[in-house]
Amino acid sequence: MNQVELSSVCEIKNGFAFKSSEFQQEGTPLIRISSFDNGPVYFDDNTVYVDNEYLNTKSAFKVEQGDVLIALSGATTGKYGIYTHQEPSLLNQRIGLLKSGTSEDLDDKYFYHYLSILKSEILRKAGGAAQPNISTKAIGELKIPLPPLDQQKKIAAILDAADAYRQKTKALIAKYDELTQSLFLDNFGDPVLNPKNWETDTLENIADYFIGLTYKPADVSKEGTIVLRSSNIQNGELDFNDIVRVQKEIKDKLFVQDDDILMCSRNGSARLVGKVALISDLNEKMTFGAFMTIIRSEMHHYLLHYFRTQGFRRQISTGATTTVNQITKNMLNRINLPIPPKHVQNEFVEKIQTIESQKAKAQESLAKAEELFNSLLQRAFKGELC
Repeated sequence: MNQVELSSVCEIKNGFAFKSSEFQQEGTPLIRISSFDNGPVYFDDNTVYVDNEYLNTKSAFKVEQGDVLIALSGATTGKYGIYTHQEPSLLNQRIGLLKSGTSEDLDDKYFYHYLSILKSEILRKAGGAAQPNISTKAIGELKIPLPPLDQQKKIAAILDAADAYRQKTKALIAKYDELTQSLFLDNFGDPVLNPKNWETDTLENIADYFIGLTYKPADVSKEGTIVLRSSNIQNGELDFNDIVRVQKEIKDKLFVQDDDILMCSRNGSARLVGKVALISDLNEKMTFGAFMTIIRSEMHHYLLHYFRTQGFRRQISTGATTTVNQITKNMLNRINLPIPPKHVQNEFVEKIQTIESQKAKAQESLAKAEELFNSLLQRAFKGELC
């Protein structure tokens, strides 16, 4: 299959270093690394804005519908975003902008599916001592397989169909999660309002919690202890497709145990802060990273689902919104929550067992769908699909 440099079919450029003193609460949205995570660009309570006049004076950094963004540095180097909004935005520094619509030889949907391959290539090529980074020039030098346009469209159609099945299964899992949350509120009520007038207590009185292991790049090894990170929580469950191992001395309390709750307490993407998963059926010793927190309690089932409520976010937020950039021990210490009787907690666990069983089957289907999609993806860009 014919391969060409990416710069020959895409316009590639850097973002602009807008000053924080120029940030506003309204105007033109400014896209930062936290604005995307391998999918559509999103705007939330963390979004900052700049004066609309910059669309004219800084037009070279305008982002338009169909554009692709790539993180150029830091722990999330290589992650991508697709701009789907109709109104334009502006691009901040440390992000690459790819405009695929500049070439008639490249199909947009074909290019969209290529982004997963591109991310892997960027991570492979990225340098940097403490943190990976890559330049837009280096991205432009990466090769993209470029079959005739009609073949690109056929490949895109096949991958679209496989992806649709994958997304449908993800949506089903999300529905099971919504049902579980509904049952939680039916059984316990809003934990902030406490409509059932149960006794309350502080989180620090009913649970132990601590942040994870700090390690250096030199500690990473093919052998050693698994370090659980944010990427190991997928769809509310532990996922071991992306693991890091370290070889260093680890304190006993930093080894996770069955029935611990693993929480993402810091992340470059605010959407991921606070996501949780229950640790169970450990088959080897594991620890957890410094941006993660372990919560250990006899009431782990109740707390797991409490942490997934908006009530939890309202209790730890300090402003008018529930968007949180990090969760500290002091924030957890301030939480006061209802303590339902033990038999009520047990009844809830019994009710959700059927849901969890169906969700587990859906997750098995998702794993197969992911495997199928990734296989087709690799074959497509090796020229083996059409």
